[in-house]
Amino acid sequence: QIARQRYRGFILLLTFLFYTAYHLSRKPISIVKVSVRLQVWRCWMLDNYQALFGVLDNCFLVAYAIGMFFSGIFGERLPLRYYLSAGMLLSGLFTALFGLGFYWNIHSLGYYGFIQVMNGLMQTTGWPAVVACVGNWFGKGRRGFIMGVWNSHTSVGNILGSLIAGAFVSSAWGMSFIVPGLIIASTGILCFFFLIESESPSFSDQESAANDTHMQSNGDIEPAQTTEDHSEAISFCGALRIPGVVEFSLCLLFAKLVSYTFLYWLPLYISNVAHFEAKEAGDMSTLFDVGGIVGGIMAGVVSDYTGGRATTCWVMLIAAAPMLFLYNSIGQRSLGTTIGMLLLCGGLVNGPYALITTAVSADLGTHETLRGNSRALSTVAAIIDGTGSIGAALGPLLAGLISPTGWNNVFYMLISADITCRKSYRAALYGQKKQLKLKAG
Repeated sequence: QIARQRYRGFILLLTFLFYTAYHLSRKPISIVKVSVRLQVWRCWMLDNYQALFGVLDNCFLVAYAIGMFFSGIFGERLPLRYYLSAGMLLSGLFTALFGLGFYWNIHSLGYYGFIQVMNGLMQTTGWPAVVACVGNWFGKGRRGFIMGVWNSHTSVGNILGSLIAGAFVSSAWGMSFIVPGLIIASTGILCFFFLIESESPSFSDQESAANDTHMQSNGDIEPAQTTEDHSEAISFCGALRIPGVVEFSLCLLFAKLVSYTFLYWLPLYISNVAHFEAKEAGDMSTLFDVGGIVGGIMAGVVSDYTGGRATTCWVMLIAAAPMLFLYNSIGQRSLGTTIGMLLLCGGLVNGPYALITTAVSADLGTHETLRGNSRALSTVAAIIDGTGSIGAALGPLLAGLISPTGWNNVFYMLISADITCRKSYRAALYGQKKQLKLKAG
């Protein structure tokens, strides 16, 4: 039992580091927007730099959204250790290639667009695989709390990515990409040597690793009990038929639209409205992610206690819409107000987003209708996050197109998405209540 708990803690820490690295390598482009916009104007003789950066954002996000629907299918059929390792190494390569464009003096939009597309595809290897690993090791009892804490890797990665990119953005912005690229490639090597993807490993190398570490105090080896999962991988349509998958996928679409708009455009908004320098704006934007850590943990704790994932998300979003309006209206009046509003908005926006992508995905991927088929988890996580990624692609694109007309219009768009998201949660909440009634009957 003690050895099992140690394994669980180790896997939780390891997968936390992996997805921290994934998000760390996505963040730099939002930081360098503030500094690079004048260079872009001079090199390409364009004054619509906001729309230009919106195109680059969407090269990544559209590729990510499309690739995610296929990534879960591959994740079910390939060893997760190899799949994750290859994904992180290739993500590191393309992230670094983006930064090398600075040193190679490349001013071709096609080059950076291609790099963004390839990086978006490689980044899809991360989420289905790490959710499947954690879901395999932890049951439903405290899944909301455990995954709420674990999901802070998203915000931690954003914070570290902002700080690393900010350190180089004013001098040599190419290093803002090269350093994160090296970091995620290094975690890929770590994954290859140390990841054990299931509590009951079915791969011979993982089984031997488990046996080597189950040592008793007298020096004897305690063999790990292993049970192979002979169930077939679930089909895409089969995953869609799981109760709640479609509803929560639509919920995540709008939740991610809001969250990723902040991810990609908040530093530029702070720089333009509050007149901060590039590094200061990047550092200030990390407060939104700090609030997201607290919000994700609170959402997990409350949902565990109440048993209502959809209800928890719905209540948080009720509060999020007016907070977004207030942040745009009074958020820049003083430093204290800015800090407080960023923390509050980050918690309310990222709390529901974190809960759906972690505990809800794991719950649905191990739904009782699957009759013990544990191989569905990767596909379910990919469908939910892939649908959400469509919103993640739309949000920054719309922000790039709307922001030249004024930042107020961007926030009206975000508030509208938040209200629509609440309506989607109502559908999920209704389905959740219906299932409880049927189960009670």
